[in-house]
Amino acid sequence: MGYLVYGGQEFEFEDRLLMHLKFVIGQRLKKQESFFMSWQRGASDGAGRVSLWMSPYATLAFSFSGSREPAYNPHWLKALLAISHTPRGLVVISEEEAETYVKKNPDLM
Repeated sequence: MGYLVYGGQEFEFEDRLLMHLKFVIGQRLKKQESFFMSWQRGASDGAGRVSLWMSPYATLAFSFSGSREPAYNPHWLKALLAISHTPRGLVVISEEEAETYVKKNPDLM
């Protein structure tokens, strides 16, 4: 498990998901784009949702627990990037949800 560190708070994500989020967030921020990033918290974390306003002017860090970088899933990257451009912003989805999203949107392939 790794951490997205934003505004002095740490948010825990599985390393593989965090690596994909880092790529997508980096793509948006390097273009000086701001957007929301949202996800559902699990029951063990108190349930509910979290939304962060991602801005090129905010301090952001990614901390990974593993020493080896997992392979990227291009469908997951494309789905997350496409979702990040919707009015809801970047909504964290699973790898399986991303595969379904790409199949329903063949223009992303």
